[in-house]
Amino acid sequence: MEPTTLDQLARLLTLQDANTRVVLVGATLLGIASAVVGAFAVLRRRSLVGDAVAHAALPGICIAFFVVGDRNFAAFMLGALVVGIAAVAFISFVKAATRVKEDAAIAMAIGGFFGLGIVLSRVIQNEPSGNRAGLDSFIFGKAASMVSDDARLIAIVAVGLLGAIALLYKEFKLLCFDRDFAASQGWPAQALDLLLMALVCICTVVGLPAVGVVLMVSLLVIPPAAARFWTDRLGVMVVLSGVFGGLAGALGTALSATIPAPASGLSRGWPTGPLITLVAAAVFLISLAVAPRRGIVAAVLRRATLRRRIARQNLLRRVYETLEARGDLAAAWTPRDLSRDDGPAASRLAGQIAAARRAGLVVRSGAGLALSPAGRAAASRVVRAHRLWEIFLITQADIASDHVDRDADQIEHVLPPEMLAALEAKLAQSGRLPLGVPASPHATLGRAT
Repeated sequence: MEPTTLDQLARLLTLQDANTRVVLVGATLLGIASAVVGAFAVLRRRSLVGDAVAHAALPGICIAFFVVGDRNFAAFMLGALVVGIAAVAFISFVKAATRVKEDAAIAMAIGGFFGLGIVLSRVIQNEPSGNRAGLDSFIFGKAASMVSDDARLIAIVAVGLLGAIALLYKEFKLLCFDRDFAASQGWPAQALDLLLMALVCICTVVGLPAVGVVLMVSLLVIPPAAARFWTDRLGVMVVLSGVFGGLAGALGTALSATIPAPASGLSRGWPTGPLITLVAAAVFLISLAVAPRRGIVAAVLRRATLRRRIARQNLLRRVYETLEARGDLAAAWTPRDLSRDDGPAASRLAGQIAAARRAGLVVRSGAGLALSPAGRAAASRVVRAHRLWEIFLITQADIASDHVDRDADQIEHVLPPEMLAALEAKLAQSGRLPLGVPASPHATLGRAT
């Protein structure tokens, strides 16, 4: 009886199948190493160099086949590495010796070297022994054919790459964030840049049999890009990149080994390399959506929170100015007292008042409403901040008093408390800091937008 998907999953989780175990270990290590190296390449804006190296690897593999005359993994990797380094040298030369920008030089390297590889691969396929080259596996990846020697090579390279990153972490950190400063301090910035590109080349070449020429760049770029959403610290980003890369390699392999192909329903035919890339892309999309600081959901929530805060502060300022004209901040008022041509619509105003009541800033007072003690304190802080900014803009920025209200309103809601404290210190130094809530510095009382 053909094993079911659950049976395949159980064998995978328990690592019973030797071939799946080899592929799982190799793909996971490859994902970790590629993502860690890729984190520095992304920050150094060298992520597409890996793509150029991957595409340049194809003519290197073809040349190695012409030299050896048969399929030889070590020779293929050496040829791919040599031509990949040649592609990096070509990009560096074009950038340094001409006015061509780096992105254009990378595009030329990708197109030129890959075009050469396609021509050479067609020549090989037309030869009687061409079918033994197995070039398709390097173009599209064929992780399922990975053997223990391949996994062992990936493990050795992964350990070497991670060791190099650990030893040169501070140097690469400085290189990524301020190359000119590193050079001015006597650091070998050019040598470090070339070493980083060499690590990218090695990582790319080793991953070709598993992921292929076209998809190898995904392991270098997507996990670091996903990790960037979660943190501002380089060390955490590097660790998360490795976690995401390893997860993509492991889960992509697991899906390839367990999901039945749609044609027969039971036979396993899903390619491992593309599934690894799709898992990495899924991690990126999840990070893009739900990362706590940079994700889309967090950004939407922050904007909604800011809009509510601005609306509440504008409401409090409007109430304060209305009651200030009456001379009694504890007096009752009605929504009609706040209605102005430049104010919010009646429906929005009602919603803002309801939200202020829920927050305990506004309370019922007879037939109308009144500011609670907390509401009066909050309104005083809002109006004080607004008028201090008005004073500053009038006295320091020479803005006309009849224009300053809107300018102050545009900045007061988004600046942190530290900026207000700095403003108070500035006004105190010039002798213009009033006690309590200052009077409006322009003829007409400030209008909240």
